[in-house]
Amino acid sequence: MKQENRKESINNKYSNKFIKILFLFFIVIFVCSIVYLTFYLYIGYKDKIENQNIINNMQISIPNIEIADQKTERMLQLEELQKENNEIVGWLEIKDTNINYPVLQSTDNDYYLTHNYKKEYSISGSLFLDKDFNMNEGSSNYLIYGHRNKQGIMFEDLMKYSNEDFYKEHKRIKFTTNKEDKEYEILSVFYSRVYYQNEKNVFRYYYFVNAKNQEEYNNFVNECKKASIYDTGITATYGEQLLTLSTCEYSQEDGRFVVVCKKIN
Repeated sequence: MKQENRKESINNKYSNKFIKILFLFFIVIFVCSIVYLTFYLYIGYKDKIENQNIINNMQISIPNIEIADQKTERMLQLEELQKENNEIVGWLEIKDTNINYPVLQSTDNDYYLTHNYKKEYSISGSLFLDKDFNMNEGSSNYLIYGHRNKQGIMFEDLMKYSNEDFYKEHKRIKFTTNKEDKEYEILSVFYSRVYYQNEKNVFRYYYFVNAKNQEEYNNFVNECKKASIYDTGITATYGEQLLTLSTCEYSQEDGRFVVVCKKIN
């Protein structure tokens, strides 16, 4: 009997010790979660303030500069901003949204996923142009990527185009580069995803930057129109400049939400 009591006492001792360790483990996990959440919210808030600052600075007119050579004020502002970072290639703006940001381009499609226009680390990243677009000679399609952020910055507001009523009131998007300050009209809005390599007969819109020929260009436009969640009544013909905006969409694995436009000449 004494031996059984001793065994029971030892078991209880180890059981209590295990419970204490488990409890301590959950306390550590809880504290770490709170610290991470606080850090995440702080960085997100910092990114939001930083982006608001750059927007405010862009609203300031540049004094004592005549708008010559058909350069608009926004183009001149962009040139001033490029003195801080020469990888800034444009400025994207959509009315009644928070999308009012510089667009950057690096030698890869990874860097600006985690860096802002000052090349500082940022959870929100930046809007960035596909590395294969040739800014000097031009390419068929400005393919611009951006994160979604629950605080409403970067491409979070792009999801507003999932509502056709919003589209009807916001059919145009403004994109400015050193060469031109133009508006683009939307021709397609669709859901997609990043496909596996072994999947056949799928529309990989994210491969289209430089059209090799008219057939490839027309095929891209036709696939966009086919995939669109509503009919915009707009199409594009070979040679017209395209603009594609792409962000994450969470209803499916590796989901994407895409808005495709063409330049208004």
